[in-house]
Amino acid sequence: MAWLLLFGAIATEVVATSALKLSNGFSHLGWSVVVALGYVASFVLLAQVLKLHMDVGTAYAVWSGVGTAAIALIGALFLGESLTLVKVAGILLIVGGVVVLNLAGGH
Repeated sequence: MAWLLLFGAIATEVVATSALKLSNGFSHLGWSVVVALGYVASFVLLAQVLKLHMDVGTAYAVWSGVGTAAIALIGALFLGESLTLVKVAGILLIVGGVVVLNLAGGH
């Protein structure tokens, strides 16, 4: 259950961050509302994950790492941002770090 909630927290954070770009500095009310609701939902879900006794280091590493990788890909695929070889390498390092943390017994 904790992992399901964690991926819900990641999804809402990714939606909120994407909407942050689309809000154009909070100048579009609709996207600004999505930002606020998305971040609140993400933190509520993350808090529930921690309440279920997942280690905070593991939860935060997965939440931030997967979210960062997802946003980089969304930026490149849908928001017209560049995706260079160096950025891809960075994403792979993030994912690798999360995997190593989990294998090290942080769950």
